[in-house]
Formats: sequence, structure tokens, C-alpha cells
Amino acid sequence: MNNPLTELDTKHQLKFGTTIQVRLVSDLKRSQEYYRDVLGCKIDDWGHAERDGMILILQQANSHEDVRPNAPSKKRSDYPTEWEGPEYGWDTFIHVGWNDIDDLTEEIRNKGGLFPHEPVSGSHGNWEFKNVYIQDPDKYTIVLGAMKEEQL
Repeated sequence: MNNPLTELDTKHQLKFGTTIQVRLVSDLKRSQEYYRDVLGCKIDDWGHAERDGMILILQQANSHEDVRPNAPSKKRSDYPTEWEGPEYGWDTFIHVGWNDIDDLTEEIRNKGGLFPHEPVSGSHGNWEFKNVYIQDPDKYTIVLGAMKEEQL
């Protein structure tokens, strides 16, 4: 007998739309300028900061204590590969093309981007990866991440 609670209705599956992160910032004007001038985002009066697939809403925090970038996550050994997790806290992770990551990094560096760590490169499974860490004025960390399948 079919159980209506466990069957997936493929004719009418509800979907989520675009995900937009909301970021409390200590100085809205300063953050809008950084996201526009350094990261190349389009900024509007609602607080949206948008570039390609990255969309954030910047909102003025009530107090500096409300601004809380993520701390590093706990390492774990049950990922599908030998990777145990990132070394640093991630607030936003953006997939970029392998052939684009160095040019994007250079573009942001030339515009005054804040880079708290050296890029991290490595491999897990049969994938080579590179992560570049960028911070905004409130120390939120945006990670540009690129991967490519290793050629054996």
C-alpha cells in the first residue's frame, strides 16, 4: 500500500527561490562602498549587494555586538573524502571557475581588498581545490572557491 506521507509528489514539488544572505554591518555606508568599489557589486537603496550569483542584503546593526562573523567550524572525519573542514570561518562561499580565481583575486586585491589569509590549495578525493579568503570591513569572510578534477 502506498503511504501518501512518504511519497514525493513529482507533479507539484514546491521549490525554494534564490537565496539571499542578510548581513548585519557596523557601518552601512562603509560596507556599501566596500562591496561596490572593491568587490564590484551593484548596490541599491534597499541594501542589496549583488554581483553575478552572489546576493547579500546589508543591514545596519543596532550595535557592534550584533555583528558576528562565523567562527571556524569543528573538524569532522565523516566527510566523503579525507578533508576535515576549513581552517578558518566562512560566512559566504562562492564557487568560481578554476581559470577565473586568480584574475578575480587580482582584481579585488588591486581595488584594496582585505585578504586575512594566504590562499589555501589542496586536494580531496579526485578534486584539486583552491580557496581565497576575502574579508569585508566587519571581518565577514567571503571565500572564493574553485575546484577541478585531477588529471590522473
